[in-house]
Amino acid sequence: MGIEIERTAFEEEDYQRFEHRLRESLDALASVLERPGFGRGETTIGAELELHLVGDDARPSPINRRVLEGTNDPRVTLEVDRFNLEINGQPTKIAGRPFTAMFEELEEVAGRIRCAAAAHATRVVAIGILPTLEERDLGPSALTDGRRYAALSQGLRRARRGDFAVRVRGVDVLELNTQDIAFEGANTSLQLHLRVAPEDFARTYNAAQLASGPALALSTNSPLFLGKRLWEETRVALFRQSVDDRPDAAPDDWRPSRVSFGHGWVRRSALELFKEAVSLHEPLLPVIDESESPLASVAEGGVPSLRELRLHCGTVWRWNRAIYDAADGGHLRVELRALPAGPTTRDMVASGAFALGLTLGLVPRADELVNVITFGQARRNFYEAARHGPVAELIWPDASRARLLVATRLFAHLLPIARDGLLGAGVEKGEVDAWLGIVGDRVERAMTGSLWQRACFDQLSRRADPKHAAREMLERYMSLSLEGRPVAEWPDPTGSGVVLGPSTNREQT
Repeated sequence: MGIEIERTAFEEEDYQRFEHRLRESLDALASVLERPGFGRGETTIGAELELHLVGDDARPSPINRRVLEGTNDPRVTLEVDRFNLEINGQPTKIAGRPFTAMFEELEEVAGRIRCAAAAHATRVVAIGILPTLEERDLGPSALTDGRRYAALSQGLRRARRGDFAVRVRGVDVLELNTQDIAFEGANTSLQLHLRVAPEDFARTYNAAQLASGPALALSTNSPLFLGKRLWEETRVALFRQSVDDRPDAAPDDWRPSRVSFGHGWVRRSALELFKEAVSLHEPLLPVIDESESPLASVAEGGVPSLRELRLHCGTVWRWNRAIYDAADGGHLRVELRALPAGPTTRDMVASGAFALGLTLGLVPRADELVNVITFGQARRNFYEAARHGPVAELIWPDASRARLLVATRLFAHLLPIARDGLLGAGVEKGEVDAWLGIVGDRVERAMTGSLWQRACFDQLSRRADPKHAAREMLERYMSLSLEGRPVAEWPDPTGSGVVLGPSTNREQT
């Protein structure tokens, strides 16, 4: 969705022409992917980080455009709601010390944003869902003033023909209706990009799907929304429902959701995922680039931009997504979208190192594993991880058969795989051990951002109403986050001196 558009109103003819252009784009992509040497190059990784802006009262501060202007950095862009910004990091070679480079860049850019925000009595926080949000913060006026988001909201309403229903059940129950996509802006995440050679794409994408459940379970950071204690990663449930284009969709609706884990293993190539996005989902933003004909560009030996296909795929949100990019002679990437923002930059980079390392480590066995774990089981792992975090019971192969293991216990089996994956990609040994060690400390202490938030909120709620408890919890969270120590080193918010474990949380949810 990084492509800006110039229109917000469309006729039926626009949708028909756009559908035709999408089919041409698929044919062009098929031809490009068959070219000898297409997409070859060094393996690189990159990151995007979404952030919240909050005022002195710890409430959302809807001034992203003013902060953006003050930041004056091309790596910073607007996001869905006026209290969101996004950092788009530069790609870096995975060989060497890529995670230290990622950490330093994210810290540098976040520092620039903090300086610009401070001029407006505003602060910056990386957290999956801002716990001080109220329903009044998420109306139509919350949307960033840009044609892209207005058109997207209109497109979803056109397809849906009614309000968006949000229903999430955790310790508490959330039920509400909304008229536009502003609720999507409540969610912020860390998105990782991994460049992949076309011939390796299917195995790498399937490996990323397998890795997503365990990686998310040990990184959750979104337990609260509108004063309700919901999933450990409520963002997963909220995002799916806040942009669902299916009228009156029930959990067992036969129609595919625009936000999903996917519909099956990739068998041959990335083209399958692009075809799936076109075949299963109607266009929302039918904007055609008249300056390029994809098929003519291919016939002339060029690398087509495929702007329409990229725009359309930007409105189909898979938790792991296929990316085509015409840059650098054209290439493919896998975008890993499951990890939340926060609690600290160190935590996020460590979570990213584990997710990427596990993905790379599983690639050699991916063809074997998809015959041991069904796609439905991998999907179940992902949603169990979102619901229960570190105590999620995940299905994983033991020898030649799958069995259930709690995520924290599964980590001991997965750590060597992630380590081998990173070392095999050329990451320095010290780099690997340092960043994976942060995740290991989380597991040892049984602590994630969501568990810390939940424990702190529950403790404060004993002497304050939910709104005040959420504000005080966020103040403590922001103070600790600025110190930079990983969440596993944060003080016990209950004051009991007892190591926080997830066992009681499993009973609650």
